[in-house]
Amino acid sequence: EDHTLFRSMLEKILGDDDALDLTCSTATVTEARARITPGSTDVVLLDVDLPDGNGIGLGVVLCRADPNIKVVLLSAQDAMDLMLDLPRDIAGGWSYLSKTSTNDSAALLRAIHIAAAGGSTLDPALLNRMKPRAGSRVAQLTDRQYGVLRLLAAGYSNGGIAHELGIAEKSVQNHVNAIYSTLGIDASPERNPRVSAALRLIEETGPA
Repeated sequence: EDHTLFRSMLEKILGDDDALDLTCSTATVTEARARITPGSTDVVLLDVDLPDGNGIGLGVVLCRADPNIKVVLLSAQDAMDLMLDLPRDIAGGWSYLSKTSTNDSAALLRAIHIAAAGGSTLDPALLNRMKPRAGSRVAQLTDRQYGVLRLLAAGYSNGGIAHELGIAEKSVQNHVNAIYSTLGIDASPERNPRVSAALRLIEETGPA
């Protein structure tokens, strides 16, 4: 993050969380590449727009060097479709939050903790503004299935989805299976089906 004030705010938010250790804080791609070495960091929080490059390119470089690293992107633009351009083999470890809609520290910390646990998060506020495109597979989902898909894409576990919707976790799993079937997503170990479903949601929706 190249804006000094915003970077200092992020440092405080992360530093106040006892479950997190802040490895480093940088303002440029060059500095980040020098300081973030394989094995040094579990999750990187990257602004999309940086003075000497961009967070997406930096994230790709870091993930290529360390496949275990997870990326949380922050953007001043509501451009969640940037996630569709990620290389397929590393897209599973990425999350996206908008600076304009993520206005509380809890949402940011939640995304980081989910990333550290191996999951990914798409900005919930942006997801709530989207609607399926006519003729798409996402448009074939029932209202309940679409609601489950949005929560899945926001990083909720099946248990978390069940709690949010007030239904049984077994019902959530049934909905998830139906979503995969409708979207034509298989459970191949080479491609996390939850990530595939989340990316399909971005691809086949637009602003309401």
